[in-house]
Amino acid sequence: MTTVAQAGMVYLAGAGPGDPGLLTLRVLRLLETADVILPDDLVSEEILSLAHAGAEITAVGKRCGQPRITQAEIHVLMIEAARAGKSVLRLKSGDPLIFGRAGEEIAALRGADIPFEIVPGITTAFAAAARLKTPLTDRSSASKLILATAHHAAGKLTLTPKWEGAFPADATLVIYMPGRNFRALADDLIASGVEPATPCVAISKATSPDEQVFSTTLAGIEDGDVGPAPVIVLVGYAIQVVGHSRIIEELTAI
Repeated sequence: MTTVAQAGMVYLAGAGPGDPGLLTLRVLRLLETADVILPDDLVSEEILSLAHAGAEITAVGKRCGQPRITQAEIHVLMIEAARAGKSVLRLKSGDPLIFGRAGEEIAALRGADIPFEIVPGITTAFAAAARLKTPLTDRSSASKLILATAHHAAGKLTLTPKWEGAFPADATLVIYMPGRNFRALADDLIASGVEPATPCVAISKATSPDEQVFSTTLAGIEDGDVGPAPVIVLVGYAIQVVGHSRIIEELTAI
């Protein structure tokens, strides 16, 4: 595999959860060699500073439901740059295949007959669990891991991830983009059969210098307890966070 960005190629790549130290070597080489970089808003300035001086960087993020650019316009930017013989790094936070609209971009590139490569990154769930020093699965309590989101396409907004039947008792649930109605979200989970005493941890700005962690139970979480977006929520008995308390605490840097 060639490590440097190739002319006419689009790379759908993951920048990881935010800490530049969690970038893969492959993505670092692409930052150092790509002609055009199209990052999401959650890709940090520290990561973008690793790009070479001649790179064309155009932010194409969507935050709080207020996109500065449509998805279709992102497709046009990728396709036109590749057709002009430029290498394109479409840089997404976390992993590009997990809640990163990769399906739409893959379809657009295939439809335009543009060669592309997918470069994985560390998804926020795994990085957050590592920072908390907790497993996501456990032989005695969690044989399943569910990655879900409370954010859906326009016209399909629902508060809580949905599934058929009872929620598996031996599962860890990770909720990306949970919104800000944490109490209502927890009540929905409890109503679906999740025990109120189930450990619940909300991580704000995971792996960044401003990271905040709120550790409680589903019965105890309230809207005002959790730090600013982006937030990821972990729910399940496999979660082992020392010192469960109803306070927001900052993790010291590792």
